[in-house]
Amino acid sequence: MKRWIPFLKSDPTIAVLRLSGVISAGGRGVLNDASLAPLIEKAFSRGKPSAVALEVNSPGGSPVQSSLIGARIRRLAEEKDIPVIAFVEDVAASGGYWLAAAADEIYGDESSVVGSIGVISASFGAHEFLARQGIERRVYTAGKSKSMLDPFRPENPEDVERLKGLLEDIHQNFKDHVLARRAGKLPEDRDLFTGEVWLARRAVELGLIDGIGHLKPMMQDRFGDKVKFRRYGVRRPFLARFGAQIVDDALDAVEERSAYAQFGL
Repeated sequence: MKRWIPFLKSDPTIAVLRLSGVISAGGRGVLNDASLAPLIEKAFSRGKPSAVALEVNSPGGSPVQSSLIGARIRRLAEEKDIPVIAFVEDVAASGGYWLAAAADEIYGDESSVVGSIGVISASFGAHEFLARQGIERRVYTAGKSKSMLDPFRPENPEDVERLKGLLEDIHQNFKDHVLARRAGKLPEDRDLFTGEVWLARRAVELGLIDGIGHLKPMMQDRFGDKVKFRRYGVRRPFLARFGAQIVDDALDAVEERSAYAQFGL
């Protein structure tokens, strides 16, 4: 009611944007720019928030989607002149750290896992198995690189070099983002871009995050005990809440579980 009475001051509001899960262009319940765009827009526009808080809990995923989401957050933060503060839960690794670095400040729990500033590509080779089974792989292309890294054919050193070049370029984009967002906070004598991860307290010493802290008490200390929280997050599809799409959901869960497992979570 107070917001409609011009001479009464409203209590400060924090828009809390939850960024939890694997970052991917497709899939249910994952993080991507298409699913998050309307939520990010509302978080920055609805009710003139005093700040936007990011609840980050992600092992990473698509570098493109990470970049799109992070760029959208930065664009709106600058347009609306609203500070952004990230709070890491279990993990902000790889693309998850990319999202956290979109904030002006980053905090975490003492046991939060942070880092993994690197790029990875994983596949398999099955050509020897096919040969033992008497199966011949036949591929016809227009363009000599069209079948690059075909897992059913012997590995081509030229393809590997080409892939490594692509990964290095993506890695450089990641490094540029971190260096820009954490400017003046990172040590000059330490390579933080090896893909290594750290717990939050060590990450504070390295300048990757700003301190140890949790969302509600920190926001109350900064904006007062009467601060209000308005939450935004990706919801599961309606039918999935009642057990529909069981097979697809199970496969998504296995993939997400494996992504978190590499960090011991």
